[in-house]
Order: sequence, then C-alpha cells, then structure tokens
Amino acid sequence: MSERASGSSTRSEYVIPAGSGAADGYELEVTPKSAGWEHSSLRILSLAPGAARVVETGTEEMFVVPLKGSALVTLGSETHDLEGRESVFEGPTDVSYLPIRSTVTLSSESGGRFALCGAQCAVELPFRYGPKASVPVELRGAGQCTRQVRNFGAVGAFDAGSMIAVEVITPGGNWSSYPAHKHDEAGPHESELEEIYYFEIAPGPAGQPGLGFHRTSGSPGHDIDIMVEVHDRDTVLIPWGWHGPCAAAPGHDMYYLNVMAGPGDERAWLITDHPDQAWIRDTWASQAVDPRLGGQ
Repeated sequence: MSERASGSSTRSEYVIPAGSGAADGYELEVTPKSAGWEHSSLRILSLAPGAARVVETGTEEMFVVPLKGSALVTLGSETHDLEGRESVFEGPTDVSYLPIRSTVTLSSESGGRFALCGAQCAVELPFRYGPKASVPVELRGAGQCTRQVRNFGAVGAFDAGSMIAVEVITPGGNWSSYPAHKHDEAGPHESELEEIYYFEIAPGPAGQPGLGFHRTSGSPGHDIDIMVEVHDRDTVLIPWGWHGPCAAAPGHDMYYLNVMAGPGDERAWLITDHPDQAWIRDTWASQAVDPRLGGQ
C-alpha cells in the first residue's frame, strides 16, 4: 500500500492525516477506543491566547508537552509554569506529569499548541514538573542516520506507571527509526508496546510545505503494510510490526513525538532490529555525527 497521508482520497486505518482526527475540542484525539487497541493515547490541544481547558485524566496518566507556546498547568493548589518553546525545532521543553484520576486545568496567556501524551495506568503517582534542563538529549546514529532523541519521558529519565514518550528530530535528508525495529512480543528481549508517531515537518525557506516518509511492515504473526508520505501534523498508529525507517525530505527537518505503552508489568523499551537492516549500526563507528545536530 502506498498513499499520501494528507489530502488523500484513501485512508489507512493506521494513518490519520492532519485535520482529520479532531474530536471533543482537540485538534487530534487518539484514544485506545479510536485506535482499536488498549493502552496508548495522544491528544493535541490548541488554546487561543487567554483560553483554558479542563482535563479529566480518568484511568490515564499523561504528560503535557508544549509544542508551541507556554502554559500553566494546575492541579489543586499546585501550578506548573511551563515555559514551553516557539516550535518543536527550537529544542527540548519542560513538561508536566498528570496523575490518574485528576482534574487539571491548562491555561495559556500566549496561546499555543500542547500535546497530551497518555497511557492506561494502574498506579497513582504524584503531579510533577519536568524541567527542560533535566531532559536527557541523545544523538543516535551517524552520517545520514544521525538524529536527536529528547528522552523527556523515557525509562530512567522520568518515573511513570506505564508510558514511554520521547521526541525525535531528523534533519532534512536524514533517516531515522533505522534500522526498522519492533516491540510486539513480550519476552526477555522485547517489550509489547503500542506506539503513536505524531509528525511535524519544517517548511521550506519560503514557507513551502514539507514532507517525509514513514514505513511499517508486517512481523511474524502480525499483518501490516504502511508506506506513507507524511506531512505536518500527520499521525501514524503502530499496533505491531517492524516500524521504520522514517526519512526526512532534503530541506525539511522532521519532528516526531512517540508515545508508547503496553500490558507488561515492567515499564521497558526492549526492541528487536529488523534482521535485514541491523548491519547499518556497524557502519556508524566510522562516520561523523551530522554537524547540524552538534557533531563534528
């Protein structure tokens, strides 16, 4: 299957073109019910200057992640002042962790767009602020496979019940989520995790719309076939399968937000590389990191 995500007359059940996933006042709402799975969710909230939104977390834990703009996040008598950022390409952001069974108010004097990453969770952890200075930033790969990973909600970086969430920046012309990998079987070497990819694509120098590509293919016992051109604010759902690579078109940096959760008792990100693509890792030791991400 090959299709253009935005503006296509056909639509994969796993591809949500920008503007087509709005619900309940959100620009995008992916719930376990709408996705046809059990654990992971994502909502994108746009707030006009001075506006506010009350969020009921229910049985989900959540991260509030500013995509553009700043916000106040209030639970009871405690408020987190999220400085945010001008765009996702500016750098990491501070975040707010929302516990299950909470009533939280998000407000923004400046206005902006905010991601609410979510996961079904059985434990009630405290309301917490995550400063951007504490976000571990990692460079993965080398050469044209160089990408930056901002591990704000990764295992070992921020304590959560079941959710794992990270941001990835792929410079124009580079490849990421490569080698393709999977996490759809529970075991000592692999976690079982549903995953959401939410994309933002930087425009060209005169505002030309950007593009990239995403691939997901079937793994043993799991049938799926996605080869899609992705555009700004498109979303791809990955219930299973080998996912990757993602390719950013030259001239257009690619951002994606990954949200993962699954049924395992242990919160872990354990993956298996695609056997036909794992060799690429051995080439990185002899290549320089892309200097656009700080490598020399």
